[in-house]
Amino acid sequence: MGKKRKHSEANVAEPPKKDSDAPERPKRTLLGWKDPTPTETKEIESSSPIFRNKEKVLVTCSRRISYRYRHLMLSIVSLLPHAKKDNKVESKESKGATLNELVELKNCSSCLFFECRKQKDLYLWMAKCPNGPSVKFMVDAVHTMEELKLTGNHLKGSRPLLTFSTNFDKDPHWKLLKEMITQIFGTPKEHRKAKPYHDHVFAFSLADDHIWFRNYQISVPHNESDKVDRGGLDKITLVEVGPRFCLNPIKIFGGSFGGPTLYENPFYISPNEIRALKKRKAAGKYAKKVKAKTRRKMHELENPLEADEFADMWKE
Repeated sequence: MGKKRKHSEANVAEPPKKDSDAPERPKRTLLGWKDPTPTETKEIESSSPIFRNKEKVLVTCSRRISYRYRHLMLSIVSLLPHAKKDNKVESKESKGATLNELVELKNCSSCLFFECRKQKDLYLWMAKCPNGPSVKFMVDAVHTMEELKLTGNHLKGSRPLLTFSTNFDKDPHWKLLKEMITQIFGTPKEHRKAKPYHDHVFAFSLADDHIWFRNYQISVPHNESDKVDRGGLDKITLVEVGPRFCLNPIKIFGGSFGGPTLYENPFYISPNEIRALKKRKAAGKYAKKVKAKTRRKMHELENPLEADEFADMWKE
């Protein structure tokens, strides 16, 4: 019977040496495991990096906002899948620094701030953070979705088509506003909450130096007989969805929520001045009534009536 060999004496099998001349395994690329051809590598190297829109909008409001304006803000949030909500912000002089900090914490690049004053007047701040520019609007003619009860209905989260009237290109400040609205209201193509459809239109019309906003559903017939051919737009109709509002630009600033004034609307009249004029008119109406009464009394004193000879005929 043979002796057992000790473990130390056992010959350990050495791993096969790697051939230094063998080609290395190619790294995984977008084209697969195969190495790209020289022409493909040249195309990849020469092509510029693809731009990806990562626009995110922070939507918030000031404290003591009325329910009607709050519903308008929520309607806009529901229309923008790339929007983020946040808590209310105190409407003070330091609100710009607070909002810029919130935008940075939320990883956003733009901000829509609804500022309500005296529970009557609504102002909209539209800003690109943190370097600007920013615009302050007066919001008029507000009609929310719940108030209108229109028949239009589109998919929530779908990407809108933005349309602008031709007179946006007549002045530099309107061109700047058009570019800001395009960046803020345009939904990014590959956003995780966005649907890859275009079934509604945001219409921005410029009339009387005001921007009028409307939202329409693109209605296409689905019957086989009325099926729309490619390029046939005669059967496509637009049905309004809402909300509606009007933007009156007040000032355009070079920074975010402040900075040098780039443009100031010379035709803007604050709502406080309008209310003061109405009060003055009402006060003038009362003063006219008082003056008319005093004139009547003076006229009666200056022109007394003659005594009637038959006044005491039936008195005994």
